Amino acid sequence: MRFVFARLRSLVTGLERSRESVFGGVAALFDRPTIDDGLWDELEERLIAGDVGVDLVEDLVGRVRDQVRAEGIREGVAAQGILKREMVRVLRRRETEPPVHGGLRVRPGLLTVILVVGVNGAGKTTSIAKLAHYLKGMGRRVVIAAADTFRAAAIEQLKLWGERAQVPVIAHADGADPGAVVFDAWQHARAVQADILLIDTAGRLHTRFNLMEELRKVRRVLEKHDAAAPHEVLLVLDATIGQNALAQAREFQKIVGVTGLILAKLDSSARGGAIFAIAEDLGLPIRFVGTGERIEALEVFDPEEFVEGLFLKAERAA
Repeated sequence: MRFVFARLRSLVTGLERSRESVFGGVAALFDRPTIDDGLWDELEERLIAGDVGVDLVEDLVGRVRDQVRAEGIREGVAAQGILKREMVRVLRRRETEPPVHGGLRVRPGLLTVILVVGVNGAGKTTSIAKLAHYLKGMGRRVVIAAADTFRAAAIEQLKLWGERAQVPVIAHADGADPGAVVFDAWQHARAVQADILLIDTAGRLHTRFNLMEELRKVRRVLEKHDAAAPHEVLLVLDATIGQNALAQAREFQKIVGVTGLILAKLDSSARGGAIFAIAEDLGLPIRFVGTGERIEALEVFDPEEFVEGLFLKAERAA
């Protein structure tokens, strides 16, 4: 498969910690002239250490081993190719219909409302700013609603990011009704003929009742304008916490129907393998990954490029 290394540069750099801590060792396992039985046990150990998940590792390694034996493969490089192919399959087999516009389902000629959820500290606010910048770069007119009104710091941070992205941020005072913020943001978005309305939401998962009430308020406001809104619900997960992110994701799935995932802080994570467990367990498509602090550091998730980035040396993409 051919890859355009220029596109991979930021992703490869962002995956450096995962590659150095786990997947560099996985790649090294295949640096042998012939395959021996000891490879499979070592491969399982390294993948489990990378947070891929025990059950998934057993299934993944079993499939690779069976194909290697069935095809009579003896060279390490050929066996590694099968591993990569199976890793891509894991990431793709839970995907729903492909997004129609650079990682998102948007409605041509109509306002698309995207609700962004996630626990405090997951990188939600910066991910919204990055997403706004990305969409603006795609020629979309974007408005942000600062509806996480119980964290004054989040409102101020979003305003600052909005200025950098040159995207309007509709905000009220600290502690305001999030539904009122969304109402005003909707009105503004329609007035300026925006394509996308991004809505930040509260992230206090530990007070689940309050969070549910706030989300219900937001939904009621949106449904008065458009019964189908929100059209996307993106969950931001912190890639550094590995499989602990699964528990958060399951809770948000119960509270609000998540349609896709943004994995933030991928550049700070040594647990890149958790992405496979997340994709397998949740049955949700990964839409974007955050690969750095800069506002441009958001990549549309592509399974082939991601897997290649885990094994590809950074200097090859330079």
